[in-house]
Amino acid sequence: MSVSLLLDIVSGTLVLAGCVLVVSGGVGLLRFQDFYTRTHAGSLTDGGGAGLLLLGLLLQVESWQSAVRLVLILLFLMLTSPTAAHALAQAARRDGERLPAEGEERR
Repeated sequence: MSVSLLLDIVSGTLVLAGCVLVVSGGVGLLRFQDFYTRTHAGSLTDGGGAGLLLLGLLLQVESWQSAVRLVLILLFLMLTSPTAAHALAQAARRDGERLPAEGEERR
């Protein structure tokens, strides 16, 4: 087994796992009932799925300029995705969106 074949397998696996994670986040956005669980599903799968996709692409690049760009995009996503989710949840809380109580029926 050659090194390029191994890189292709690992890269394909990472890209496929990232796609599955992003699709599961979309399903979570559609299926969950309240705002906070939807936000949680979207933010986790956004950062994780995009991270796996970018890591898979990083294994396929041939020039170091492209690799640096992908790493910068990955760092930017890892910094901004949790920050955006926190800001969104905090704004919803200030607007009066309350957390569901323990055992309460979620809408």
